Amino acid sequence: MAIHDVEHCESHETHKDLIEKVSNHMPDEDELYDLAELFKVFGDSTRIRMLSVLMGDEMCVCDLAEVLSMNQSAISHQLKILKQAKLVKNRREGKQVYYSLSDDHVSTILAMGLEHIEEK
Repeated sequence: MAIHDVEHCESHETHKDLIEKVSNHMPDEDELYDLAELFKVFGDSTRIRMLSVLMGDEMCVCDLAEVLSMNQSAISHQLKILKQAKLVKNRREGKQVYYSLSDDHVSTILAMGLEHIEEK
């Protein structure tokens, strides 16, 4: 898309007060990098499906594989990524490992994303 295809200012005039105000509220570069990395994890539809299932309840790896029609190896690979991003947590009960969302922030992010795409 060429620059003339996007609405833009016709004259170059900056608003120093506004620039200073927003600059003071910008996260630092490390936080922005970490945020971008977090959103990359949400960029995979398989992981989104897994998180959506876990919004309903915690599940063991076997049940996740069944409900998502995937093999346990693929499920485990994606769960590792989700766990590294602190989006899921796990607990062991005997021979079973159960996964759940790490906290309410994860379901809030998903719910807000759904609400956004459903806007008309």
